[in-house]
Amino acid sequence: MNKKIQGNETVPRLYVFKSNKHIYAQLINDTDKKILASSSSISRKIKTSSKSTTCDTARMIGDDIAIQSNKKGIDKIVFDRGKKQYHGQIKALADSARAAGLIF
Repeated sequence: MNKKIQGNETVPRLYVFKSNKHIYAQLINDTDKKILASSSSISRKIKTSSKSTTCDTARMIGDDIAIQSNKKGIDKIVFDRGKKQYHGQIKALADSARAAGLIF
């Protein structure tokens, strides 16, 4: 049995989804069921000319989501990687979010 990860208004959940082509990150308040901030490889700020994402793209997304959360006054989060392995792009995104000031 897996433990379900929950976020609330003081400590939201950072959910990371990775497909074959793109990577997405969302800050979610599960008690109110609202998305507080989001960033992805298809957003205008981060969109690259390559068709696949790399660790550099994941680092840019981690920095962007950390900046958005700091603007909202959020510094502590719960990290949710889904069923993906903590490796490669997921790890690069988490490391850059930590370096930009998020605590998890």
